[in-house]
Amino acid sequence: MATQQDITPRAGNGDSTQERRDRSSRASEAALRPPVDICETDQGITLCADMPGVSRDRLSLQVTGNMLMLEGTAQLELADQMQALHADVRSTTYRRTFALSNELETDKIDAHLKDGVLTVRIPKRAELRPRHIEVQAS
Repeated sequence: MATQQDITPRAGNGDSTQERRDRSSRASEAALRPPVDICETDQGITLCADMPGVSRDRLSLQVTGNMLMLEGTAQLELADQMQALHADVRSTTYRRTFALSNELETDKIDAHLKDGVLTVRIPKRAELRPRHIEVQAS
């Protein structure tokens, strides 16, 4: 699995003008690249992305062709009558894109968010998984 820097939407792909503008403005705003651990087993690939402050309703996972895009917006809560004087993190948007190999079943992706960690499991196609062949004695 390779990491991609950016996906540029193509004009004329059937999207409305407003949808293209929305994606263009999201792409132009600065986004944080969440750190991601990627593990492979015989059964598939597991990605674990650190996205602190992102809730399930502010998280988006999209598969387009062989591209997987993770995007989330952190909700920073301040107590009543408090105002931020300094912030090291300027953006509250996380975004990361991955190119997926053809050996993965993108229609069977499973994702869970717990304690700011997004876990995405992508199984390998059944015909490509290793299988044990039993040898018969004659």
